[in-house]
Amino acid sequence: MNAPLHREMPAGTLDAERALSDVTAQWDGDIVKQLTDYIAIPAKSPGFDKEWSANGYLETVLRNAAAWVEAQKVEGLKLEIVRLDGRTPVLFFEVPATGTDMGETVLMYGRGGADDGYAVYASIAALQALKAQGAAHPRIVGLIETCEESGSYDLLPYVDALRPRLGNVELVICLDSGAGNYDQLWLTTSLRGMASGTLKVEVLTEGIHSGDASGLVPSSFRIMRQVLDRLAAGQGHRRDLGEEVYKRFPWAHYDCGGSTMFALPTTTDPVEALLNRTWKPTLSVTGAEGFPALKDAGNVLRPYTAFKLSLRLPPLVDAAESVQQLKALREDNAPYQARVTFESNGGATGWNAPTITPWFEDALKTRPRRRTSARPAATSARAARSR
Repeated sequence: MNAPLHREMPAGTLDAERALSDVTAQWDGDIVKQLTDYIAIPAKSPGFDKEWSANGYLETVLRNAAAWVEAQKVEGLKLEIVRLDGRTPVLFFEVPATGTDMGETVLMYGRGGADDGYAVYASIAALQALKAQGAAHPRIVGLIETCEESGSYDLLPYVDALRPRLGNVELVICLDSGAGNYDQLWLTTSLRGMASGTLKVEVLTEGIHSGDASGLVPSSFRIMRQVLDRLAAGQGHRRDLGEEVYKRFPWAHYDCGGSTMFALPTTTDPVEALLNRTWKPTLSVTGAEGFPALKDAGNVLRPYTAFKLSLRLPPLVDAAESVQQLKALREDNAPYQARVTFESNGGATGWNAPTITPWFEDALKTRPRRRTSARPAATSARAARSR
């Protein structure tokens, strides 16, 4: 097979089309297989696997990723797995600057134990594309963590431990977001926070037959609904995405008289839809306990109902304060004096990006585009997926 032809470019200049071709070929020919193997390993961060260290799955995925990186033979790249006692391990790599005497450093941050495992592969593929063309670049370091789904509480200790080796970081590229489309570059400018925990409502010490007790013993599920109702969750704005803001989700659908009916979003207004998922609070029930399986359910009033709650917070709302308010709001003055408890799983405060610096804005405006019709870079708020 003949190698693809690439147009001649001035020395040190990146040919964007060639870079795209090279990276695409690598993803299709190698990285997709690596990620397929990766997701087959049941690696979970500490919040979901208390025995993560003994089970060794995080260690396995990190070692596999490290072995792949080393096999790429990226010029000048140094790689190591860094461990702090009692904390999930991280992958750290560094590549010296080429063709420039700048002292700045670019940090590629990724999350790779259970979520966003593509981060290290994407980072190295990008580096290989630069190296293949001999393009000048500043010093580049990478930090891939494995505590991501549990709030990344291990990350800052590693940042502190590696601070002397990180250097003068001028730009951080966080490989953990999404793009509204493939016609332009997208930047995440805000992130919602989260408060989570388990809400439990107890009315009995054991199950009682509904024929004897219903109508007198209140349903723990009905009380749960009333407690949840106490929290009235709210049901840079761009119209670049239009209907794509909500149409991209896998809505349930069914046939109705020859027509396909789809479940509907809370709103079809593009701006309102974007606000709902990026800046407004939203309460979701992500798990339940106290319910028998449908095949096992009899006519019995259950002694308790427990829900795992996930409350997405506006980017500028303090998570710790929200957790305390959530606990008080749920537990105080429960209907029928039922025992209501809220056990917090912690939270994470969101953020709102500062104004883009002039040099970075200029770089975005003058960056090579995939095609001449491509629109300029866009910014978008983002709903937190994992913290």
